[in-house]
Amino acid sequence: MNLSRAILSAAFALTSITALAADYPAPKQGEWIAKNFKFHTGETMAELRLHYTTVGEPSGQPVLVLHGSGGSAASMLTANFGGELFGPGQPLDATKYYIIIPDSIGHGKSSKPSDGMKTAFPKYNYEDMVDAQYRLVTEGLGVKHLRLVIGNSMGGMHTWIWGGKYPQLMDVLVPMASQPTEMAARNWMLRRMMLETIKNDPDYNRGNYITQPRMMKYAINAYGIATAGGTLAYQSLAPTAAKADKMVDDRLATAVTADANDFIYQWEASHDYNPAPSLEKIEATLLLINAADDERNPPETGVTEAAMKRVKNGRLFLIPASTETRGHLTTGNAKFYKKQLEELLQSAPQRAM
Repeated sequence: MNLSRAILSAAFALTSITALAADYPAPKQGEWIAKNFKFHTGETMAELRLHYTTVGEPSGQPVLVLHGSGGSAASMLTANFGGELFGPGQPLDATKYYIIIPDSIGHGKSSKPSDGMKTAFPKYNYEDMVDAQYRLVTEGLGVKHLRLVIGNSMGGMHTWIWGGKYPQLMDVLVPMASQPTEMAARNWMLRRMMLETIKNDPDYNRGNYITQPRMMKYAINAYGIATAGGTLAYQSLAPTAAKADKMVDDRLATAVTADANDFIYQWEASHDYNPAPSLEKIEATLLLINAADDERNPPETGVTEAAMKRVKNGRLFLIPASTETRGHLTTGNAKFYKKQLEELLQSAPQRAM
């Protein structure tokens, strides 16, 4: 299940975010097999399936778009994201750019535990996911240089790793809803509590469940309410107990379609995330886009501000909090930053391939 998408659909169905999809070229589906893929644990898969979606033609400037936890390429083809960016005259006009959107390891139609291996599937982390994306882009699609890497939430964290691990491969980096610091504090504490709740449900049975654990929907929704949505937005949407109850009831009535093992792997993968040691290696022009009311990446801690001083070509655009923003989910709506993205792509230098 795409957690962010579920939260948006269930909690904010009454909001005024009604951007229409732009008339961009029809997305195309693809699949590539990474042979003998080695994970950070030392485990190897003889064939790792990597599914991906492209928009535009290979003759355009390559752009890599990275989705969030529990999502897939489809998460980035919404009216609020792709519809604001990929159409004619928009910042990532697909008649000029070749937009590549992978399903990360463990997500979408790429290889994942629910394919049959269950908990025997290799434990992957964000470094593994980025390495798989790199192999897809360079080996699978033959792309030698990217104009832009842009990612949201987990995809934003992947973008930070891309910048430090493959610094010469791109001109521009736009991590969103993320911090270039170690996974820690309330963000990890609540992730772990969500995962522990699922694992300790007797239905889970150490991953050998017959039906999906019953406590899973409660764990997911508790985490979602605690870490996404925006304080001002919740106050506006649920100013009374009756309206707050209605929002909770609607969420609990929405079916959870995620597989428990897939879900646990997806969120545990963030545990050792820490791009901080490689920040000085970043060469691309970088724009970090965060929301001031992001519950998972609160700006008031100062950790992001301190880390950004180590990024030589980096700056932060902080979207002000309002009743229109949605906390951690804000950056899923490109209307808040499409102007800044367009100006960045117009001004950032083209680096040698």
